Amino acid sequence: MKPKIAISVGDLNGIGIEIAFKSHEKISKLCEPIYCINNKMLKRAAKELDLEVPKNFNIAKTKGDFEIKAGKVSEKSGKFSYDSFMQAIDLADKKEVDAICTLPINKEAWNKADIKYKGHTEVLRDYFGKNAIMMLGCKKMFVGLFTEHIPLRKVAKKVNEKDLTQFFIDYYNNVKSDNIGVLGLNPHASDNGVLGDEEVHIFKAIKNANKTLGSNIFKGPLVPDIAFSPMSRKNYKYFVAMYHDQGLAPLKALYFDQSINVSLNLPIIRTSVDHGTAFNIAYKNEKLNTKSYVNAIKEAITLINSK
Repeated sequence: MKPKIAISVGDLNGIGIEIAFKSHEKISKLCEPIYCINNKMLKRAAKELDLEVPKNFNIAKTKGDFEIKAGKVSEKSGKFSYDSFMQAIDLADKKEVDAICTLPINKEAWNKADIKYKGHTEVLRDYFGKNAIMMLGCKKMFVGLFTEHIPLRKVAKKVNEKDLTQFFIDYYNNVKSDNIGVLGLNPHASDNGVLGDEEVHIFKAIKNANKTLGSNIFKGPLVPDIAFSPMSRKNYKYFVAMYHDQGLAPLKALYFDQSINVSLNLPIIRTSVDHGTAFNIAYKNEKLNTKSYVNAIKEAITLINSK
C-alpha cells in the first residue's frame, strides 16, 4: 500500500500549484497525495494556468474563496496558504496521513494576513511544543540551522552553551551521523578569541554533546569560509550552521535545484521544497524545475519507511 502524504499547496499566487499539477502523475506512482485545497480554488488555478486538473487529484477541501492574482503578495492568498498548512498538520496529527509535504509560502503575505509566524518551522514548533529543527540539503550534503528567521544582529545573543548542547543532541538523535561539522560564528572561527568569544560557547557545547553521546560526533568550530570547500565536504555530509544564510547560501549555490527542507525532532514527518514562490514566473507557463518537490516527496517516503 502506498503511503498517504498531505500536500500543503502554498501561496496560490505563486508557482506551487503549477508544480503540483505538473508533478502529480509522477508522485502518484510513489504515494497517495492528498492536496489541501478546495474545488473552487483548484478550478480557478487550472483556468489561470490553462491546464486540466489532473486525474485522481484528491483534495482535503481547505476553506477559502478568493481571486488568484498571479505574482502578487496578497492577504487572502497568505491566509489560504496558512490554512492549507494547518489542515495538513491536522491530518498528520490525527494519523490520517503518513507525512506532509509543503509547497512554498510567502512570508510577507502571512504578515499581511496577521499570521504571527515567519514560516513553517515556527508553526510546527508551537503546534507540537517541540524544538523543531530546520534542516536543508540533498543526498550529498545537509545543513541544520541553529537559528533560522531572525535578524542577523540577534544571532550572537542566541549562541549559548546550554541551548547549543541540546540542539546538538537533538540533531544527532534525528540524523544519526557519527561525523557532524559545526561552523563557528565569527570570521576565522574567531582566531582564538581575537574576533569574538562566541566560539567558546560553541566549543563547550560540542564537548558537552559528545560526552553525553559517548562519542566524538561533533567537530569544530570549523572556520566558516572554508567549511563548505570541496575538501571539507569530503569529510562531512552533515553540518550545523549558526544562522540562516551562513548555511543556506553555500547549500543553494551548490545544490539549489535538488535540495529540500526537512523538519526534525517532531512527532510527524514534514518535508518541503527548498525554494520560494517565484512570483516573477507564476502562471506564465514557464518550464519549471520540479526536482526539489519530487525529492521532498521521496525523502518523506524514506522517512516513513524508516520508522
